[in-house]
Amino acid sequence: MSKKLIFNVLAVLSAFIIAPASAQVSTYPNKPIALLVPYAPGGSTDITARLIAEHLSKRLGQQVVVENRAGAGGNIGANVVAQSAPDGYTLLMAPSSLVANISLYKSLPYDLRKDLEPISRIAMIPNVLVIGADSKINTFAEFIAAAKVAKPPLNYGSAGSGSSQHLAGALFANTIKIEMGHIPYKGGAPALVDLMGGRLDVVFAPLVEVLPFIQGKKLKALAVTTPTRSFALPDVPTVAETFPGFDITLWNSIMTRSGTPPEIIAKLNQAIQYVLAQPEVLKTLRSQGSNPSGNSVDDFKTLIAQEVPKWAEIIKLSGAETQ
Repeated sequence: MSKKLIFNVLAVLSAFIIAPASAQVSTYPNKPIALLVPYAPGGSTDITARLIAEHLSKRLGQQVVVENRAGAGGNIGANVVAQSAPDGYTLLMAPSSLVANISLYKSLPYDLRKDLEPISRIAMIPNVLVIGADSKINTFAEFIAAAKVAKPPLNYGSAGSGSSQHLAGALFANTIKIEMGHIPYKGGAPALVDLMGGRLDVVFAPLVEVLPFIQGKKLKALAVTTPTRSFALPDVPTVAETFPGFDITLWNSIMTRSGTPPEIIAKLNQAIQYVLAQPEVLKTLRSQGSNPSGNSVDDFKTLIAQEVPKWAEIIKLSGAETQ
């Protein structure tokens, strides 16, 4: 067989191999898309996912169906996506806690940085230092002064060891060089019940979970944990205004299986940016205390690379138990 004939045969075979993949990209999406939420229905991540899914469905012309796969701090749902086909039809509503899980868990069935492909961040959310409405403390400065002299030490509740509430409280105690008692709960809601009932001193809660209680005068907000103030609480200072560099910023995002064609990733990223720019979506997210903040794929990858060592250090000083 001549070299020319061999070349022609190979060219034909290559065309057959490449054509299906090219067709898949050009017609994407041509069937419903699953958006997995790694938590139970009804939480802030789930609510945000359903809002985004509704508008993505309109933009992409295919139904985006939310599926809840809760358990193991979000790792069960993440692992489902990590093992899915790399075709863009299985997406993950990924919270920033998955980055912390890299250091929190001794062993994971997936590798966030190798098995999952970032598409876009959705929103950023601060934690907020909240105390009971009946407390005589009214400012962040007063809280710091009280925390430094409290005997026994003040206690703070969290959604569990390694949760954002726990890590924010541990970082705060370390920052002002005091002892604080950590009381873990099975979720953030029961911790808030005890805070409002006077059985806890403070909770460093995600703003989306406590904004209604703050607005309803059932809790006092003393400080937020992001570098800048929250638009939802413009009169509440940041911890960083008193202790420069303090930063606990939560975020949620959308990821998919690594190996998904770049063209599909780009199409999804563009669709997400469009959705996040819609007035209805902006209004809804901001009403929850979330700051809509889509970004490019490259910027999102850079963010994750920066967040891994940051959360590892916070987890180390918190003493959070690895699973």
